[in-house]
Amino acid sequence: MLNVLPADTYVVVNKTIFNNNDRRILTMLYQPIIGSTAINLYFTLWSFLDKNEIKSLEWNHHHLMVNMGLKLEYIIEAREKLEGIGLLKTFVKKDNVNKYVYELYSPISGYDFFSNPILSVALYNNLGKQEYEKTKTFFKNTRIVLNGYEDITCKFNDIFESSVGVADTDYEDIRKENKIGFYVEPKFSFDDVVSVIPEEMLNFRGITKDVKSLVYNLSFIYNFDEDEMRDIIRNSINEKHNIDKELLRTNSRNYYSFEHAGKLPSLIYRNQPEYLRKPVGDTSIKAKAIYYFETISPYDFLYYKNNNTEPSVGELKIIESLMVDFNMNPGVVNVLVDYVLRIKDNKLSKSLAQSIASQWVRSKVETVEQAMKLAEKEYKSKKTNNTKKKTNVEVVPDWFDKKIEQANASLEEQENFMNKLKELRGEL
Repeated sequence: MLNVLPADTYVVVNKTIFNNNDRRILTMLYQPIIGSTAINLYFTLWSFLDKNEIKSLEWNHHHLMVNMGLKLEYIIEAREKLEGIGLLKTFVKKDNVNKYVYELYSPISGYDFFSNPILSVALYNNLGKQEYEKTKTFFKNTRIVLNGYEDITCKFNDIFESSVGVADTDYEDIRKENKIGFYVEPKFSFDDVVSVIPEEMLNFRGITKDVKSLVYNLSFIYNFDEDEMRDIIRNSINEKHNIDKELLRTNSRNYYSFEHAGKLPSLIYRNQPEYLRKPVGDTSIKAKAIYYFETISPYDFLYYKNNNTEPSVGELKIIESLMVDFNMNPGVVNVLVDYVLRIKDNKLSKSLAQSIASQWVRSKVETVEQAMKLAEKEYKSKKTNNTKKKTNVEVVPDWFDKKIEQANASLEEQENFMNKLKELRGEL
């Protein structure tokens, strides 16, 4: 990855046509997935365009840092998210001062977004079922019943007459709306998957790029391996020996539902949505704890708490229930699990977890910081009651300590913390 410096310059180029509907789609559909910082960067680059919205002046990245009030590393992270989701293309010309070109593209339509298997599931996982359905309803067409009505719309030739003349056919440079979509890195080769399917069963010439892309997307969503995807493809071949895309979607969903007791793709491997995270920059120990809860999935967190061993089926069902049945965010689930394990001598009590979850849902807890404050309040209440009864007080989570809110983590502590995260993510 090329290191970007504040002195490096950039120019913004508009490759599309923007409209107000784009703003709505970016805010309501893209932002829950890639976060507010990335969307803010998109709008900021857009604002730098000239009055004709074609090209910006040449700026350096220090100007962008000042304009957004962010460190360059956070801007680059936001830029990469825009690239990954298909809103931005980046080009660089290397020199003593590197020159960048940022090409802006339109978001896809609401219809294309909700029909995309990856984007729709990602939005669902970030918003939750209730908010997802409300958002989807917002983009639905209003249906008007036309029974008994007659279509009397005029055709072009009913109104206009043909004329003799030669029109200029050079239209390649005319501005139009452009979208680039996004790309998922395949986990396996499509050709390897279908190579063992007999030719008399599958029409290989009828396999299109759209079919291949859908296979890769579905395997990504449902985490299918090569063998599972091959079986699903076999069962999705129609009478014309072609892969039926709708049948492929349905069979993938049904297969996953059967294997996972009717649930959607497991949420326990997700981490806290970007837009619900605490802004980075605080180096206190408490801030590090918040960052840890936000950036690790409930599965990996429980795996770590179990001394790097696979959580039991019962434990996985508990955390999945917290996310699916109680619609809790991943980071909040981590705090709840940590709290229950601490006060129950490392036992993940289902009844206690669900009892606390009910209370937190009523309190509309969405962020890690809110969860930690409520857990601390709950513990203090329990401690007071236990003191009155002269019973022993459970072990308190270390992040309850008020002293760590301002105490900065040492360099060694920060390094150990980051190594722990990398180890859990399989980066070491």
